[in-house]
Amino acid sequence: PLGMDPDGIIESNWDEVVDSFDAMDLKEPLLRGIYAYGFEKPSAIQQRAIMPCVKKHDVIAQAQSGTGKTATFSISILQQIDTSNRECQALILAPTRELAQQIQKVVIALGDFMNAQCHACIGGTNVREDMRKLEMGVHVVVGTPGRVYDMINRRALRTSSIKIFVLDEADEMLSRGFKDQIHDVFRTLNTEVQVILLSATMPADVLEVSTCFMRKPVRILVKKEELTLEGIKQFFVNVEKEDWKMDTLCDLYDTLSITQAVIFCNTRRKVDWLTESMHKRDFTVSAMHGDMEQRERDVIMRQFRTGSSRVLITTDLLARGIDVQQVSLVINYDLPSNRENYIHRIGRGGRFGRK
Repeated sequence: PLGMDPDGIIESNWDEVVDSFDAMDLKEPLLRGIYAYGFEKPSAIQQRAIMPCVKKHDVIAQAQSGTGKTATFSISILQQIDTSNRECQALILAPTRELAQQIQKVVIALGDFMNAQCHACIGGTNVREDMRKLEMGVHVVVGTPGRVYDMINRRALRTSSIKIFVLDEADEMLSRGFKDQIHDVFRTLNTEVQVILLSATMPADVLEVSTCFMRKPVRILVKKEELTLEGIKQFFVNVEKEDWKMDTLCDLYDTLSITQAVIFCNTRRKVDWLTESMHKRDFTVSAMHGDMEQRERDVIMRQFRTGSSRVLITTDLLARGIDVQQVSLVINYDLPSNRENYIHRIGRGGRFGRK
């Protein structure tokens, strides 16, 4: 297709690179929020994509997790919204609840000095509470496609003032079967809406969505090499039998709990089994997967973020929603089924140049 090379990688058509936040001509309170959040220098995608987004172009960016893409569209949104108007002006769709909540946190933190209001509409939470928040008026809404469309349908989320529509991890949303809901949501928006699409991979269905929704998009590729594995040391332990992994993990436990570690398994059942086996041997670990109630997942995530829980066992579903500064060790108990997920799993500990 147009603008693609045969490997499914988009060709950039925008070459402007701005290497400092000060040079982006952003609102002063937004700049303060960016620096207060701990950003010093824009990452590769931020240097390339913030400007075309702020200049109101439709933008399609190919970038993995851990590149600073959430802040890229959050900054672009915060620069463009008018906080004196309590209508929703930007809508962000994401594939999982965890990612939606992660995005909400970033928007609120970066928009702290602007008093930007951001609400997360996600399944598994109280519908009435959602409606109440939306009716009070928020500037930015982030959510999973099903719940967002539900809120639009119930007329709790008014779309008339939405000027920016962001699809984050579009490939994941489509592979989870959200295509119809995304189209339904898009149909309720103004024809003039600016569309920003982010995706790690560019399969045909993502390109189809971009053709339907976007006008002359700016295409930006953040190459995989610039991404996530710099500064991350990788080791493997050669165990001859599956049964021996457990003993090896227990031997490593003291090393794990000194800082914080995430252990990935390929299935929910394996997560439960491993957690139980570790508990039986009196090791403290917590576990999280998609079968759990939202409330339970929130509590576990909070304990892990604050450091009161040290070792978290989880599945790939949540690899993308975990952004924990202190994670210094990632263990792949099972090898992930594909390369993408491997990068998602281990590209966490070294986010933004941390070793």
